[in-house]
Amino acid sequence: MIITKTPFRISFFGGGTDYPDWVSKNGGKVLTTTIDKYCYISVRILPPFFKHKHRIVYSHIENVNNIKEIKHPSVREILNYFRVERGVEIHHDGDLPARSGLGSSSSFTVGLINALRALEGKVSSKKYLAETAIFIEQVMVKENVGSQDQVITAYGGFNSIEFLSAKKFDIQPIIIKQVDLENFKSHLLLFFTGQTRVASNIVQEQLSRHSENKKALLEIRDMVNEAEGILKKSKDFKMFGRLLDESWKLKKSLSKNISNKFIDDAYSMAKASGALGGKLLGAGGGGFLLVFAEPHSHSKIKKSLKNLLHIPFEFDSTGSQVMVNNYEAS
Repeated sequence: MIITKTPFRISFFGGGTDYPDWVSKNGGKVLTTTIDKYCYISVRILPPFFKHKHRIVYSHIENVNNIKEIKHPSVREILNYFRVERGVEIHHDGDLPARSGLGSSSSFTVGLINALRALEGKVSSKKYLAETAIFIEQVMVKENVGSQDQVITAYGGFNSIEFLSAKKFDIQPIIIKQVDLENFKSHLLLFFTGQTRVASNIVQEQLSRHSENKKALLEIRDMVNEAEGILKKSKDFKMFGRLLDESWKLKKSLSKNISNKFIDDAYSMAKASGALGGKLLGAGGGGFLLVFAEPHSHSKIKKSLKNLLHIPFEFDSTGSQVMVNNYEAS
């Protein structure tokens, strides 16, 4: 049995500039961190005593005899990529809902790659996990996804990630004093809107409008450097919150599908209760709302958003890990 644990992520700035077509022409950059909410994947060789060869358990249960029969696209393509011949049983569990803007799909892909490699008796580098996950999701599954989620969930931590080409990235940790990091973290609130969506569908329109959205996307990308400067130099976290607000306004201008009245109303209520800024995480359309506010405003904001589920969290610095490995490859 192999069990992996891979974190979900919160992206602050630069989302939308990590898609291959955009990166190849303009370069991209994001500021993002992983949190202490995880995707757990367990994998074992399935004994040949069942009517099925492979068993995959997630929100559905699939019992199949051939990889091509598997409906879960990431599982099917990962098993194809590794040319898995023996029967396997795969179980997925997550701390938070899928399709909610926290990079859960890439956490799943990275975690399963890590588990299957461990099943082969191999140790995977963070770079290998990220690059392989990007290839599988973008080339094999052919999803409309960027590259930040695969990188940050593989590496973990609070980082800026620069995308130099479709296949090359540079990851730089945000190094600040622990007291400053804790002060920054104390400004953050996370709420679940109760709405989930398929990110690939939301992104499709945005990708078709890269040319007309170029000015906004360049501003969104350049805000990463401004946010880094605030964190590393000025420590003016009020300015960070206001910058998030500016970025969210720009993000909403990219597509009419990014937000909706329910989300806009919740965001407005948070700001009326003292929030400096915030954003909907991920591609948009639903999922988790991140709110940035001075700590003394938190109780008022929670009260104003009492119809949303507040999710306490901490930062994670580990990335994808093999937690249990009691299988010897043969």
